[in-house]
Amino acid sequence: MSTRSIPVRALATCCLALVCRPCAQAEPSLSTGGNEFDFDQNWREVVAEFHAGCERQGIVGASLMFVEGDQVRGLATHGFADRAGERAVDADTIYHWASITKTFTAIAVLQLRDRGRLRLDQPILDFVPELRHCHDPEGWLPGITLRHLLSHSAGFRSPTWPWGGDQPWHPHEPTGFEQLVAMMPYTAVEFAPGSRFQYSNPGIVFLGRAIEELTGDDYEVHVDKNLLRPLGMQRSYFDVTPWHLQGHRSHSYRSNGKDTEDLGPDFDTGVTVSNGGLNAPLPDMARYLAFLLGATGDDQDAAAVLARASLEEMWQPILPTSASGVEQMGLCFFLQEHGGSPFVTHTGGQRSFVTFFYVHPASGTGALGAFNTGSGGPVMAAMRRLCMERLSLPMAR
Repeated sequence: MSTRSIPVRALATCCLALVCRPCAQAEPSLSTGGNEFDFDQNWREVVAEFHAGCERQGIVGASLMFVEGDQVRGLATHGFADRAGERAVDADTIYHWASITKTFTAIAVLQLRDRGRLRLDQPILDFVPELRHCHDPEGWLPGITLRHLLSHSAGFRSPTWPWGGDQPWHPHEPTGFEQLVAMMPYTAVEFAPGSRFQYSNPGIVFLGRAIEELTGDDYEVHVDKNLLRPLGMQRSYFDVTPWHLQGHRSHSYRSNGKDTEDLGPDFDTGVTVSNGGLNAPLPDMARYLAFLLGATGDDQDAAAVLARASLEEMWQPILPTSASGVEQMGLCFFLQEHGGSPFVTHTGGQRSFVTFFYVHPASGTGALGAFNTGSGGPVMAAMRRLCMERLSLPMAR
């Protein structure tokens, strides 16, 4: 496809997708830059590796997008959104974004903070009193705040549903909050809040519950009204696909050795919707990246979503995610440094969908990737790194 800049708002009406099922090929040698950065050449080489990686990993369908501000600089697609139906991935294909949903939940919390409805250092017990039933022999629970939950340092376990999933009739995730409440006597506060990082799905679910308790809206309704609509993300939604968008929804595929099992297009994230329920096409997600980059178009109301200072507050490092310290945790955003320059990022993985995004404030650029096959982790990680190194860093102002 052409790599001319295309406004995000125009993408849905343009035929931009490069749908390709390439033959096996040698891995390209990516350009190192030379005296003058050639975006088109580097993008072609990144796309060639995207297709080669998808072939190596047996990916049924995938998309990769690179943006500069509110302009789409490149979009590449691979394979099928529905293999049995022979429906190819295109610019309108809708993916499940999984844990990237957490960043929307965090922004919703900061919105409420800025509007005087809560404090980040307020105890989560003020909003979710059922947590008093958790196993808390050290008495740490009253000190767990919204800030601890946002930074994955509250002391709760990683999975939401630690005992389910071993039977085909089990739900994918708990379907109601009462199921989480029933598990609370068997849920421990595992370490002192704020003392270390532990990625926690239930911690974000508790934030979603707090939003509902404070606003009186279901989580999905609140986020739709206060984030998706102001940002013009008109084809984004939670859980089951609306009828008029069903023809664009990607299936997901579980890898079983050399074979892949079609898991279908939809599933219920249940009470964990605030943790991983968002579905959207890449052009809608590009609108989100434009907001994060401070480059929203005339048809987006960034001021109605979150003040720039509050957004940048979320990107301040709070604690390392591992002993190596190469990655830091902010308020629900992961912070990395490459080439001495900071990147803001998050990944997602659920029901065999694998996704990523990042933004690079120094260059005003970002990238998105979505893969509909559970084996997509290695190529997802490689594409994030290549876009950072070969595209964003050379474009830094």
